[in-house]
Amino acid sequence: MHEQAAQGTGSRHRGTRRRPAPPSALARLADLVRRWAPLARRLRPSYPRPGRTGWRRWVPSWRQSLGTALVSAGLGGALLTAAYAATDIPGDLNTFATQQDNVYFWSDGTPMARTGWVRRQAMPLKDIPEEVRWAVLAAENASFYSDPGISVGGLTRAVWRTVGEGDTQGGSTITQQYVKNVYLSQDRSVGRKFTEAMIALKLDNRMSKDKILEGYLNTSWFGRGTYGIQRAAQAYYGKDVSELNAGEAAFLASLLKGAGLYDPSLNSANHARAEERWAWILDRMVDIGKLTKTERATYTKFPEPLDQSQAYDTGRQSDYLVELAAQYAKKAARISDKDFDMGGYQIYTTFDRKREAALTKAVTKARKKALKDSPEKAKAAHYGAASVAADGRILAVHGGPDHREQGFNESNATTVPAGSAFLPLVYAAGLEHGAGKERGTARTRVTPQSLYNGNDGVPVTTPEGPYWDRSGKKVLARNDDGKSFGNITLRTALAQSVNTPFMQLGMDTGLDKVRQTAEAIGMLPASMGPQVPALSTGNSTPSAIRMASSYATFAAGGTHTEPYSVRKVTHNGSRVALNVPGPRRAVRAEVARDVTEALTDSFRGAHPTAAPASAEVAGKAGRTEDDKAAWYVGTNRSVSTAVVVYRMDLTKSLEPLPLKGIAGASAADVPYGVWSSAMSPLG
Repeated sequence: MHEQAAQGTGSRHRGTRRRPAPPSALARLADLVRRWAPLARRLRPSYPRPGRTGWRRWVPSWRQSLGTALVSAGLGGALLTAAYAATDIPGDLNTFATQQDNVYFWSDGTPMARTGWVRRQAMPLKDIPEEVRWAVLAAENASFYSDPGISVGGLTRAVWRTVGEGDTQGGSTITQQYVKNVYLSQDRSVGRKFTEAMIALKLDNRMSKDKILEGYLNTSWFGRGTYGIQRAAQAYYGKDVSELNAGEAAFLASLLKGAGLYDPSLNSANHARAEERWAWILDRMVDIGKLTKTERATYTKFPEPLDQSQAYDTGRQSDYLVELAAQYAKKAARISDKDFDMGGYQIYTTFDRKREAALTKAVTKARKKALKDSPEKAKAAHYGAASVAADGRILAVHGGPDHREQGFNESNATTVPAGSAFLPLVYAAGLEHGAGKERGTARTRVTPQSLYNGNDGVPVTTPEGPYWDRSGKKVLARNDDGKSFGNITLRTALAQSVNTPFMQLGMDTGLDKVRQTAEAIGMLPASMGPQVPALSTGNSTPSAIRMASSYATFAAGGTHTEPYSVRKVTHNGSRVALNVPGPRRAVRAEVARDVTEALTDSFRGAHPTAAPASAEVAGKAGRTEDDKAAWYVGTNRSVSTAVVVYRMDLTKSLEPLPLKGIAGASAADVPYGVWSSAMSPLG
């Protein structure tokens, strides 16, 4: 047993084969050299070549040439691989490539103005029609969706042109052009071209083709100072990119070769080139299957773009409109100054193009007449005006002659007192809250027929007796020109602009309630004057916008909506949340009706033939006792307009100066003239 076991054990040991140790790296290298040595010896150049005579001694054999080519290709491939691995996609885009402008639109949706150094508006690819995309691809890079991001042949030609002719035109795919637009400088060199190709290859592997195309369409230059297909559509055709047809898209695509050569508005040679390339792009779209022959046949007439003179930009009045809208948009949409300045916003304003033109024309006419009649006095004249709808929309403003010279908006300035234009607000407060003539007793109702003393010089009283000012003098109520009217109803007093009844009504109602009502109707707290008897006769300093807004509250049946200048904001086509004000009750509907009836009497009494009997027109003139401001404020149906004229020499002081006839013989002629022209037709 033991012997057999031993034999078995021995036999097992004898049958086992030990595996040889693996060759060392040195051994493997020696073996490789041994195998390739004969080939290397044959490929090794021997110069002069033995067995050859003459010039043939210096020509490599085909084996040597092949070996050299293979080694060069291998080294080149290794270098390209290393370069690809070492190239990083920059983390930051060019600031210029991402900055855009902000575009402002009139209430009808047509472009009004733009701001910003760069005319660019980014659009998502989904909002760019396919025929627009393919017009560009047909013109620039039909193989875009199948190529690796670079064109080897094109790159070779571009490098050859760079070395041999000193330029880098042509040879780029859309991916390469996008890389150049957003990541690289615009210098022309072989090094920049090589870096562009490496980044393009890597970008093509990491980013979808759609995102690359979207970026390209939003960063390319189309001439006329525009970047991106959206701004190009607006600059050349006055429409959004979503509204372009294939013919218009084909023309815009031609501009990518160089707008200086293809913008037809520049010269006739450009026009001929543009037509030729436009037709070629449409034919190319047919060739690649993106436009049918039937569709192509509909585009026979070159789509003439707008003249450059028709391109919009900020102007003298537009500066004031843009300023108002920008301030409101940032506040209502909670946009930081930094984000707003980066651009890309579309601000849809409430400004009515026709009303703005009418208001500007009326003020310009009045200004020119004043300069002609009283040139020295008129140099310091200012004209603020605003039209506000009953629902709060600011429809038009006149901010001044030139924002770049003046620097402030006269329609929004709280500079001069409201004077007797404030009386309707006191009337509304009395009708709303009633009068309290004795302490501790219930208030009595105030109606349009309530009688008050309309004489000049009537003492202003409180429940305790006469009101004394701080200097110890009894305060007396005064009328314009010192006229007296005896006992007069409040409705008649307002219609005839008699001050004294309202000075006393303010005291009876309570100056705190007058202030409260005025603010509810539309006055800003910061513009309210001191809470003394003169509050009722207009010591507050509202802007034209706020006066128009206050009278609009009466036209709205007693509901007030804070005035606003922007109805919608989008950023690169996506809607931005906007806090647009809504209506709120300021005074009862019957109070608003009573005030409107008195203002209608005022308008009819002063201008009996200015409007047909059926017209819903109401308004009144306003003036200050010291002749430093003249107003006209009134409504025509649901629109309210306020006009103020005053004098101020900005080179010397911010103190208002006497008008001295600048506002007209009756101190309201000019404001009313501007108002009636801006509100025409009255009816």
